[in-house]
Amino acid sequence: MKEVLSSNVIDDEKILKLVHGKCKNKDKILDALHGFHIESDQHFKLEYSKNHMDYLDSLIDACEIEMVKRAYPIKDSFQHITSIPGISSLSAIIIISEIGIDMTQFESDKQLVSWAGLSPANNESAGKKKSVRISKAGQYLKPLLVQCALSAIKSKDSYFYKKYHSIKKRRGHKKAIIAIARMILVSIYHMILTGEIFNPSDYETFMNPNPKKSLNFTVESALFFLQQSGFDISLIQANS
Repeated sequence: MKEVLSSNVIDDEKILKLVHGKCKNKDKILDALHGFHIESDQHFKLEYSKNHMDYLDSLIDACEIEMVKRAYPIKDSFQHITSIPGISSLSAIIIISEIGIDMTQFESDKQLVSWAGLSPANNESAGKKKSVRISKAGQYLKPLLVQCALSAIKSKDSYFYKKYHSIKKRRGHKKAIIAIARMILVSIYHMILTGEIFNPSDYETFMNPNPKKSLNFTVESALFFLQQSGFDISLIQANS
Protein backbone atom coordinates (compact mmCIF):
# COMPACT_ATOMS: atom_id res chain seq x y z
CA MET A 1 0.00 0.00 0.00
CA LYS A 2 2.87 2.34 0.82
CA GLU A 3 4.33 1.73 -2.62
CA VAL A 4 1.05 2.63 -4.30
CA LEU A 5 0.43 5.74 -2.20
CA SER A 6 3.91 7.20 -2.49
CA SER A 7 4.27 7.13 -6.27
CA ASN A 8 2.38 6.61 -9.50
CA VAL A 9 5.34 4.62 -10.84
CA ILE A 10 5.04 0.88 -10.20
CA ASP A 11 8.21 -1.13 -9.59
CA ASP A 12 7.28 -4.68 -10.57
CA GLU A 13 10.05 -6.29 -8.50
CA LYS A 14 9.07 -4.45 -5.31
CA ILE A 15 5.41 -5.31 -5.80
CA LEU A 16 6.14 -9.01 -6.40
CA LYS A 17 8.19 -9.18 -3.19
CA LEU A 18 5.08 -8.09 -1.28
CA VAL A 19 2.84 -10.73 -2.85
CA HIS A 20 2.27 -13.91 -0.82
CA GLY A 21 4.42 -16.78 -2.05
CA LYS A 22 1.42 -19.09 -2.59
CA CYS A 23 -0.52 -16.51 -4.56
CA LYS A 24 -1.36 -17.63 -8.10
CA ASN A 25 -1.60 -15.42 -11.20
CA LYS A 26 0.80 -12.80 -9.88
CA ASP A 27 0.89 -11.22 -13.32
CA LYS A 28 -2.77 -10.26 -12.94
CA ILE A 29 -1.87 -8.22 -9.87
CA LEU A 30 0.70 -6.28 -11.86
CA ASP A 31 -1.73 -5.83 -14.75
CA ALA A 32 -4.28 -4.35 -12.34
CA LEU A 33 -1.71 -1.82 -11.07
CA HIS A 34 -0.23 -0.77 -14.40
CA GLY A 35 -1.75 2.43 -15.71
CA PHE A 36 -3.75 3.00 -12.54
CA HIS A 37 -4.73 6.42 -11.25
CA ILE A 38 -5.85 6.93 -7.66
CA GLU A 39 -8.49 9.60 -7.21
CA SER A 40 -8.31 11.92 -4.21
CA ASP A 41 -11.10 10.14 -2.35
CA GLN A 42 -9.45 6.75 -2.92
CA HIS A 43 -6.10 8.15 -1.77
CA PHE A 44 -7.76 9.48 1.38
CA LYS A 45 -9.32 6.12 2.25
CA LEU A 46 -6.15 4.16 1.51
CA GLU A 47 -4.01 6.51 3.57
CA TYR A 48 -6.32 6.36 6.58
CA SER A 49 -6.59 2.58 6.25
CA LYS A 50 -2.81 2.33 6.32
CA ASN A 51 -2.59 4.65 9.33
CA HIS A 52 -5.14 2.49 11.13
CA MET A 53 -3.17 -0.69 10.32
CA ASP A 54 0.06 0.96 11.56
CA TYR A 55 -1.76 1.98 14.74
CA LEU A 56 -2.98 -1.59 15.34
CA ASP A 57 0.55 -2.92 14.73
CA SER A 58 1.90 -0.47 17.30
CA LEU A 59 -0.66 -1.69 19.85
CA ILE A 60 0.26 -5.32 19.17
CA ASP A 61 3.95 -4.48 19.61
CA ALA A 62 3.20 -2.69 22.88
CA CYS A 63 1.23 -5.70 24.17
CA GLU A 64 4.04 -8.09 23.27
CA ILE A 65 6.61 -5.89 25.04
CA GLU A 66 4.40 -5.77 28.14
CA MET A 67 4.00 -9.57 28.06
CA VAL A 68 7.77 -10.03 27.94
CA LYS A 69 8.23 -7.62 30.86
CA ARG A 70 5.65 -9.41 33.00
CA ALA A 71 7.05 -12.85 32.13
CA TYR A 72 10.67 -11.91 32.81
CA PRO A 73 10.65 -12.78 36.55
CA ILE A 74 9.82 -16.42 35.71
CA LYS A 75 11.84 -16.69 32.49
CA ASP A 76 14.03 -19.44 33.95
CA SER A 77 10.92 -21.55 34.41
CA PHE A 78 10.09 -21.74 30.73
CA GLN A 79 12.91 -20.29 28.63
CA HIS A 80 14.36 -23.75 27.99
CA ILE A 81 11.21 -24.90 26.16
CA THR A 82 12.17 -22.55 23.33
CA SER A 83 14.71 -25.24 22.39
CA ILE A 84 11.73 -27.20 21.02
CA PRO A 85 11.52 -26.57 17.25
CA GLY A 86 8.67 -24.19 16.44
CA ILE A 87 8.51 -22.59 19.92
CA SER A 88 9.50 -18.92 19.98
CA SER A 89 9.93 -16.88 23.15
CA LEU A 90 6.54 -15.26 22.64
CA SER A 91 4.91 -18.65 22.02
CA ALA A 92 6.51 -19.98 25.21
CA ILE A 93 5.11 -17.07 27.22
CA ILE A 94 1.58 -17.59 25.88
CA ILE A 95 1.72 -21.36 26.44
CA ILE A 96 2.91 -20.90 30.03
CA SER A 97 0.17 -18.33 30.63
CA GLU A 98 -2.33 -21.08 29.76
CA ILE A 99 -0.85 -24.16 31.46
CA GLY A 100 1.21 -22.58 34.24
CA ILE A 101 4.63 -23.73 35.49
CA ASP A 102 3.39 -26.31 38.01
CA MET A 103 2.93 -29.54 36.06
CA THR A 104 1.98 -31.47 39.21
CA GLN A 105 -1.53 -30.04 38.84
CA PHE A 106 -1.94 -32.55 35.99
CA GLU A 107 -1.99 -36.26 36.77
CA SER A 108 -0.01 -37.01 33.62
CA ASP A 109 0.91 -35.66 30.21
CA LYS A 110 -2.22 -37.38 28.88
CA GLN A 111 -4.43 -35.30 31.15
CA LEU A 112 -2.73 -32.10 29.96
CA VAL A 113 -3.14 -33.15 26.33
CA SER A 114 -6.84 -33.89 26.95
CA TRP A 115 -7.31 -30.58 28.76
CA ALA A 116 -5.81 -28.77 25.75
CA GLY A 117 -8.17 -30.54 23.35
CA LEU A 118 -5.42 -32.46 21.56
CA SER A 119 -6.27 -36.03 22.54
CA PRO A 120 -6.95 -38.45 19.70
CA ALA A 121 -10.49 -39.72 20.11
CA ASN A 122 -13.09 -41.96 18.52
CA ASN A 123 -15.98 -39.57 18.05
CA GLU A 124 -18.44 -42.11 16.73
CA SER A 125 -20.16 -44.97 18.49
CA ALA A 126 -22.96 -47.22 17.20
CA GLY A 127 -23.28 -44.98 14.18
CA LYS A 128 -23.82 -41.87 16.31
CA LYS A 129 -21.32 -39.03 16.34
CA LYS A 130 -20.25 -37.75 19.74
CA SER A 131 -19.50 -34.15 20.60
CA VAL A 132 -16.15 -32.86 19.29
CA ARG A 133 -16.25 -29.69 21.39
CA ILE A 134 -12.87 -28.83 22.88
CA SER A 135 -12.23 -27.33 26.31
CA LYS A 136 -12.03 -23.59 26.88
CA ALA A 137 -8.29 -23.97 27.28
CA GLY A 138 -8.11 -25.63 23.90
CA GLN A 139 -9.81 -22.65 22.27
CA TYR A 140 -6.63 -20.65 22.82
CA LEU A 141 -3.89 -23.20 23.39
CA LYS A 142 -4.72 -25.65 20.62
CA PRO A 143 -4.53 -23.13 17.72
CA LEU A 144 -1.24 -21.80 19.08
CA LEU A 145 0.28 -25.28 19.30
CA VAL A 146 -0.92 -26.02 15.77
CA GLN A 147 0.88 -22.88 14.58
CA CYS A 148 4.01 -24.01 16.43
CA ALA A 149 3.69 -27.43 14.79
CA LEU A 150 3.41 -25.84 11.34
CA SER A 151 6.57 -23.87 12.07
CA ALA A 152 8.39 -26.94 13.43
CA ILE A 153 7.92 -29.00 10.26
CA LYS A 154 9.40 -26.34 7.99
CA SER A 155 12.97 -27.36 8.77
CA LYS A 156 13.77 -30.21 6.41
CA ASP A 157 15.31 -33.39 7.79
CA SER A 158 14.46 -32.29 11.35
CA TYR A 159 12.82 -34.61 13.89
CA PHE A 160 9.33 -33.11 13.60
CA TYR A 161 9.62 -32.80 9.81
CA LYS A 162 10.24 -36.54 9.49
CA LYS A 163 7.58 -37.36 12.08
CA TYR A 164 5.02 -35.24 10.23
CA HIS A 165 5.66 -36.83 6.85
CA SER A 166 5.63 -40.31 8.36
CA ILE A 167 2.18 -39.72 9.90
CA LYS A 168 0.85 -37.78 6.91
CA LYS A 169 1.32 -40.79 4.62
CA ARG A 170 -1.10 -42.80 6.76
CA ARG A 171 -3.50 -40.24 8.22
CA GLY A 172 -3.36 -37.06 6.14
CA HIS A 173 -2.19 -33.50 6.79
CA LYS A 174 -4.67 -32.37 9.47
CA LYS A 175 -4.24 -35.37 11.76
CA ALA A 176 -0.47 -35.29 11.25
CA ILE A 177 -0.30 -31.64 12.36
CA ILE A 178 -2.45 -32.35 15.42
CA ALA A 179 -0.14 -35.26 16.25
CA ILE A 180 2.90 -32.96 16.05
CA ALA A 181 1.15 -30.35 18.23
CA ARG A 182 0.42 -33.11 20.75
CA MET A 183 4.08 -34.22 20.74
CA ILE A 184 5.18 -30.63 21.35
CA LEU A 185 2.84 -30.29 24.34
CA VAL A 186 4.00 -33.61 25.81
CA SER A 187 7.61 -32.43 25.45
CA ILE A 188 6.73 -29.15 27.18
CA TYR A 189 5.08 -31.03 30.06
CA HIS A 190 8.14 -33.19 30.78
CA MET A 191 10.66 -30.40 30.24
CA ILE A 192 8.90 -28.13 32.75
CA LEU A 193 8.23 -30.97 35.20
CA THR A 194 11.79 -32.32 35.28
CA GLY A 195 13.90 -29.51 33.84
CA GLU A 196 15.24 -31.85 31.19
CA ILE A 197 16.26 -30.67 27.72
CA PHE A 198 14.40 -31.48 24.53
CA ASN A 199 15.41 -35.06 23.79
CA PRO A 200 12.58 -37.36 22.59
CA SER A 201 13.08 -40.99 23.63
CA ASP A 202 12.97 -42.17 20.01
CA TYR A 203 15.12 -39.35 18.61
CA GLU A 204 18.20 -41.41 17.77
CA THR A 205 16.36 -44.45 16.42
CA PHE A 206 13.98 -42.31 14.35
CA MET A 207 16.61 -39.97 12.93
CA ASN A 208 19.10 -42.75 12.27
CA PRO A 209 17.09 -45.97 11.79
CA ASN A 210 19.98 -47.90 10.19
CA PRO A 211 23.15 -47.02 12.09
CA LYS A 212 26.36 -48.49 10.77
CA LYS A 213 27.52 -51.31 12.97
CA SER A 214 31.12 -51.10 14.04
CA LEU A 215 33.16 -54.19 13.26
CA ASN A 216 35.21 -55.41 16.20
CA PHE A 217 37.80 -57.82 14.82
CA THR A 218 40.29 -59.88 16.76
CA VAL A 219 43.58 -60.69 15.01
CA GLU A 220 42.35 -64.20 14.24
CA SER A 221 38.95 -63.03 12.91
CA ALA A 222 40.60 -60.32 10.82
CA LEU A 223 42.96 -62.81 9.22
CA PHE A 224 40.06 -65.20 8.59
CA PHE A 225 38.03 -62.37 7.01
CA LEU A 226 40.92 -61.43 4.71
CA GLN A 227 41.47 -65.06 3.77
CA GLN A 228 37.78 -65.48 2.93
CA SER A 229 37.99 -62.33 0.81
CA GLY A 230 40.79 -63.83 -1.31
CA PHE A 231 43.84 -62.18 0.24
CA ASP A 232 47.10 -64.10 0.70
CA ILE A 233 47.50 -63.85 4.47
CA SER A 234 50.86 -65.67 4.36
CA LEU A 235 52.46 -62.39 3.32
CA ILE A 236 51.00 -60.65 6.37
CA GLN A 237 52.12 -63.41 8.68
CA ALA A 238 55.63 -63.33 7.17
CA ASN A 239 55.95 -59.56 7.68
CA SER A 240 54.69 -59.79 11.25
